[in-house]
Amino acid sequence: MTLSVVDEAITSRMSARAFTNQAVPRDVLEQILQVASRAPSGTNCQPWHVYVLQGASRDSLVGQVCSLHDAMRTDPALVAQYAEEYDYYPQKWVSPYIDRRRENGWGLYGLMGIGKGDKDKMHAQHQRNYRFFDAPVGLMFTVDRAMGRGSLLDYGCFLQSIMVAARGHGLHTCPQAAWNGFSKIIMPHIGASADEMLVCGMALGYADASAVVNTFHTPRVPVQEFTTWLD
Repeated sequence: MTLSVVDEAITSRMSARAFTNQAVPRDVLEQILQVASRAPSGTNCQPWHVYVLQGASRDSLVGQVCSLHDAMRTDPALVAQYAEEYDYYPQKWVSPYIDRRRENGWGLYGLMGIGKGDKDKMHAQHQRNYRFFDAPVGLMFTVDRAMGRGSLLDYGCFLQSIMVAARGHGLHTCPQAAWNGFSKIIMPHIGASADEMLVCGMALGYADASAVVNTFHTPRVPVQEFTTWLD
């Protein structure tokens, strides 16, 4: 079966973890966000709010969070002061999800030549998140605290729409929940109000085709494993 243009945009999407420094024009970013604004939401609430970081605003946030990330390694007690505002991951992992998580983590680290005892390399690779993987554009997404859990479902549709629309312009992305624990730094930096909650961040730019890390593609379980057909 021949893939449609939409199919190709979806299937070519990946979480890029290395970007070039090529700038992304503002009109392209605006077009992507305009297209993504057509994402569905319950009763058309459109609960998303986007902050676009480029240039000095991006670099300043990267510097602040990377410094704190380093400090946390020296003083683990700091971690408790920077908790996520909502549980993105389960408090207790069970199969098959923990198995897929491990496969993903060690598959990526193995490709990068990072062994289980390489704590320095693990720390450095993890910190790549807080550099937006060198992407020139960083996005932060917030939601009004007054909204319910359903708005996070709406948000998933919106985020996917951004990532697919970006592919139409030859761009790649990496959605990042890794930023969530640093909302105390991020929210004042972007000028968000106390009524907003950080949902996640995202790196956006032109993927570095020469980077080994971008050859990592996560597997997917076959349709028959997650689908029940009822006649």
